[in-house]
Amino acid sequence: MRAGYYSDKYFLRAREILLADQYRPRVTMQVFGKQHAFLGGIDEAIAILKLCSIEWRELEVSALQEGDEVEPWETVMLIEGPYDAFAHLETLYLGVVSRRTRVGTNTRRVVEAAAPKEIMFFPARHDHWLVQTGDGYAAHIAGAIGVSTDAQASWWGSAGIGTVPHALIAAYGGDTVKASCRFAERIPFEVRLVTLVDFDNDCVGTSIAVAKALGDRLYGVRLDTSEMLVDTSVVSQMGRFRPTGVCPQLVWNVREALDQHGYGHVKIIVSGGFTVDKIKEFEQQRVPVDAYGVGSSLFQGRFDFTADVVLHEGKPCGKVGRGYRSNPRLERVL
Repeated sequence: MRAGYYSDKYFLRAREILLADQYRPRVTMQVFGKQHAFLGGIDEAIAILKLCSIEWRELEVSALQEGDEVEPWETVMLIEGPYDAFAHLETLYLGVVSRRTRVGTNTRRVVEAAAPKEIMFFPARHDHWLVQTGDGYAAHIAGAIGVSTDAQASWWGSAGIGTVPHALIAAYGGDTVKASCRFAERIPFEVRLVTLVDFDNDCVGTSIAVAKALGDRLYGVRLDTSEMLVDTSVVSQMGRFRPTGVCPQLVWNVREALDQHGYGHVKIIVSGGFTVDKIKEFEQQRVPVDAYGVGSSLFQGRFDFTADVVLHEGKPCGKVGRGYRSNPRLERVL
C-alpha cells in the first residue's frame, strides 16, 4: 500500500515527477461527497494516512467523526502537507470512505425505518470476502444489532450470528424439526436458536412443529419465502393484496398460529428482498415483525467521494468550481 501497489498509476507518476524535480509544494487536499449520507470509513482512511504516508509528522489532517451525518459537498477531511508525502494514497482513502459510507448510510436508513426493532446485517454473501471487516464495522456504527460473520464483528470484539440454514435442513433430508433439534443439541444454549421455516413453503405448519419440538429453547422463526412463491397459509386469503414472498399476511398468519398454540415467546424474523421502503411499509401496517434480516440492498446506491487540491502554499489553487470550503465541524487528527 505504501509502495503504491493499490494506487491509480497517475498519482504515482505525479509523485515521481515532483521527487525528480526536488519540488515539495505544501498543499491542502479537500475531501467531500455529493450525497446526503452518514460518514463511514474515516477512521480507516486516517489509519492509511498515518501508516502509509511517507512521513505522517509532515501532515496536518482534520476530519469529521465516523458516523457523522454529512450534507452534499460538505468537506469531510482536509489533508495539508507536502504533496509527495501522500499523493500515492488518494485512491485508497477515497475508496474506503466511499465504500463504508455506502454501507453505513444504507444500514442507518433501514435501522431508522425499523426502530426500535432489530436489524440483522446479512449481505456478506453478495460481495468479496475481503470487504467484510470494514463493512461490518460500518454497519455496527450505523446501528445494526447483529452481523453474520465473525470477520464483520471483529473490529469491536463480537461474533457473528445466524439461523438454522436451509442447507442444514436439506442435509437432514428436508426435515426442519430434526435439523433444529440437532442445532439445539450441539450449539451452546446461550446462542439464540432461530430457524428458517419456509423450506416446505408452509411457514405456519413448520413454525408450530419446531416450537412443539423445542419449546422455550426456540428463540425465533425466520420467514424467507421466495418472491416467486405464495405460502400455503396465504393461498386461501388471496385476492386483495400481493401474496408472494414474505408478505404482511404471512407474518400475521404465523404470529396468530404461534400465539394460539401457546408460543407467544417465539420471535418472528423476516428476510428476503427487504429494503428501506419495504420495511417502512411493514411498520406502517404494524406487521408483527420482531427483527428484519437485510442483505444485498445495503450495497446499493452511489456515495462517491472526491479529493481536490484547493490550496497551494496556503493560497487558493483549486480548479474552477472546486474552491476551498471550510468546515467548523472538522477536528484535528493527532
